[in-house]
Amino acid sequence: MGKSRFQSSLTKKFVMAFAGLFLITFLFVHLVINMLVLLPSGNAFNIAAHFMGTNVIIKVFEVVLFGGFFIHIIYGLIVQFQNWLARPVRYRVEGWSHTSPFSKFMIHTAVIVFIFLVLHIIDFYFKAKFLGAAPPVEINGKEYHDLAIMVIEKFKMPVYVVVYIISFVILGFHLHHGFQSGFQSLGLNHPTYTPFIKGLSLLVSVVIPAGFTIIPLVILFGNY
Repeated sequence: MGKSRFQSSLTKKFVMAFAGLFLITFLFVHLVINMLVLLPSGNAFNIAAHFMGTNVIIKVFEVVLFGGFFIHIIYGLIVQFQNWLARPVRYRVEGWSHTSPFSKFMIHTAVIVFIFLVLHIIDFYFKAKFLGAAPPVEINGKEYHDLAIMVIEKFKMPVYVVVYIISFVILGFHLHHGFQSGFQSLGLNHPTYTPFIKGLSLLVSVVIPAGFTIIPLVILFGNY
């Protein structure tokens, strides 16, 4: 019974880790596309957004993406509750993996990131896709949704920019532990390459939030 429960826990961690690493890949793709909004006229961003929203293959991956979010969140909560139930009494002397804020507050940062994600999806995805919030714009004789102007108008609001940046800083904390923990759950834990994974984890947790942070700051203080 104990062995079965242990294997079940490992399976959940494996699936959660795989989904998490997939989502990190999506974040990089999303960051590259978002960077296009800084180019003159916003046409490149609108064309890229249109392609992402209409291409059949991308639409399939969109379903996979939402599935990845759902799996990562649900399994993350299950594993966290299992850990709490398995350790009802806290360790008298805790190691770095337990005292590190990156590890200790994973569930807290996850909740904050989830709330931001829901609001972000409602604000852009659903409003543009289902409520017609994005005005039409003609590019090379073809009509597109002007998502660029939606982004720029949002990032001209200082309060929104502050909340946006804080959310990505918190995401960085979540990524720092989650990235290396994901590889560990996949069985890639060895003295030879673990230091490299930890260094890569730090890089990922800095580059992604920094990249997303630069965009609203450039728009807020630039001539857009």
